Amino acid sequence: MSLRRSQKVCEQGSTWIKPSFLWMMYRCGWAEKAGQETVLAIEITRDGFEWALRHACLSSYVRGLHPDLSTWQRSLKRAPARVQWDPERDLHLHPLTYRSLRLGLSGEAVRRYADEWMVAISDVTPLAREVHGLVSRGELVAAAGLLPQERPYPAADELLAALRP
Repeated sequence: MSLRRSQKVCEQGSTWIKPSFLWMMYRCGWAEKAGQETVLAIEITRDGFEWALRHACLSSYVRGLHPDLSTWQRSLKRAPARVQWDPERDLHLHPLTYRSLRLGLSGEAVRRYADEWMVAISDVTPLAREVHGLVSRGELVAAAGLLPQERPYPAADELLAALRP
């Protein structure tokens, strides 16, 4: 990735790694929301993702998990990554009963993301539009068959212990 691209990402302040294809479709309205008409899938290294998790803080205070509010606030301010747990989505983009991790990057994590972790970038906008068309016509089996294969991330318990609410 060029230095110019890295600088652009860093100047914007932060970026988020979204949990899944359908969560992304919820967020961008099937690539129809203004300013979100293009959807890119970005593949990053496992080492990079796990570096971000090791340096992350939950985006909200959890009594019992954090010693106290002020300690959590200091940790959040210093952390180059933050974790939110968002409901997964079904084909109609309704929330499901389970949540997926969403990872926000800032500062050093954004620089590493742009310069070191990215492995591949692909435009999945045509897929988003095709799946949306099938869902709109009620062809849910066909739509589900086009979804990217997604599996739970095999993270070690100690990697997520401080990040589970």
